[in-house]
Amino acid sequence: MASSTAETPSSESSAPQAQPQQQQPSSTRTVNASAMASDPGHPKKPINLLRGWPSASLLPTTALNAASQRLLGNPSLATPALLYGPDPGFEPLRGALAAWLAEFYGTPSDIERVAVSGGASQSVACILQSFTDPAYTRAVWMVAPCYFLACPIFADAGFGSRMRAVPEDEEGIELAVLEAGLRKSEEEDAAAKDEKKCFKDPGPHRKLYRHVIYCVPSFSNPSGKTMSLRRRQGLLELARRYDALVICDDVYDMLQWRPATTTSSPSSSSTGEAPDLNKALLPRLTDLERPLGPSPHDPPGQRFGHAVSNGSFSKLAGPGLRTGWTESAPDFAYGLSQTGSTRSGGAPSQFAAAVVYELLVSGGLAAHVRDKLRPAYRRRHGLVVERAREVLGPLTTGMVRSLAGRDDVFGGYFVWFRLPGGLKADEVAKRCQAEENLAIGTGGLFANEVRLCFAWEDEADLEDGVARLGKVVWRMLHGKPMEVAAGGAGRGLDELK
Repeated sequence: MASSTAETPSSESSAPQAQPQQQQPSSTRTVNASAMASDPGHPKKPINLLRGWPSASLLPTTALNAASQRLLGNPSLATPALLYGPDPGFEPLRGALAAWLAEFYGTPSDIERVAVSGGASQSVACILQSFTDPAYTRAVWMVAPCYFLACPIFADAGFGSRMRAVPEDEEGIELAVLEAGLRKSEEEDAAAKDEKKCFKDPGPHRKLYRHVIYCVPSFSNPSGKTMSLRRRQGLLELARRYDALVICDDVYDMLQWRPATTTSSPSSSSTGEAPDLNKALLPRLTDLERPLGPSPHDPPGQRFGHAVSNGSFSKLAGPGLRTGWTESAPDFAYGLSQTGSTRSGGAPSQFAAAVVYELLVSGGLAAHVRDKLRPAYRRRHGLVVERAREVLGPLTTGMVRSLAGRDDVFGGYFVWFRLPGGLKADEVAKRCQAEENLAIGTGGLFANEVRLCFAWEDEADLEDGVARLGKVVWRMLHGKPMEVAAGGAGRGLDELK
């Protein structure tokens, strides 16, 4: 999800995991991306590895200009694009999206499953407005580390004190911990014997869920991990059992590539075949639920399902478009379109949605993702990984996450790793800013994880930024400047034993 402020990760890895229902996503203290311009007198050029934005050089401005001209030159599209739209969104875009997503995910095309949104963040807010009630919905369960800026959205919906962190391992969310928390919540609710009246009347086209689970299944922000197929299946099974809605931010799915470096990963996959990067390598949770029948929690004659795929054009065409989509069971998609703010003002981002439609049907978006974004992020990811291994050495253990079940596919915007020697990430971030004019993303208070974004800065600044981070870590560990080898490069930390 994109935001007008810096994307900032939060981590729960330092919090107790035995009782996740008592554990909340922690607040963070991080260098704000906007603070980078606050010290114009700093001798070093500012470098921002915190900001989770696409680089200006990677925006499809030419293609968007052409799409806008085609749209405005066609009265049959321009007029409805400039007026209020139908509740589910600009219909030509819905149809084009349904076909495009079906091709990528290998599923049947169904326009009734697609609703246009004002971006992934706004979509989460509308989902909470329509399908939750603070008097009825027990808790929001968030995979930790989580996308931090999702937390205020849940807090604004009345769940500020009921966000619960669930840890993840190499395959993703730890289902045993989640199930223990769900079961305990059910037991506590039954013991209270308190019949809570709902604040909301969902009406005939919506329903209220008892729990919400929030995750980024593929190339997660911030950890970069991808949830395995069996974890996805298990998560869906738990959601259907406990009447939970899984909100899946599927915003990075199409940004996947084979690694650019020989040391990042072996070149062969677990199947022995080169992956088709124009296809999804794992199904979404909403796709896994399609062949299943109605759950016991569905109202008679309706099928809302327990998973919604939350997509966005922010990472593909530009966050300023403020346009995205959801894909879900048709009853859920229609119910979401009945959110009050949507019905009052018409479908969100109507004009931008029409521009995106032109970009999509022309083939311009697919070409931009295939020919520009994937190659660029492949190079950038490789540069950060290689430079980090040079200057950080053993710190990079576990830094790079592959798509679960494969050893040759990476994706997303970030790399995430743990600092050594008891260093606190917040202190490292402060010194990076003060000493090197460098912004990095960090975990929660007292945590020692660092997130580096390779999407925003130019390639040369990515390498320089990682080198500056290495210098700060060296100084904090050893109390002296990093030694410089004859070639000018700093000695790696792995040489300091």
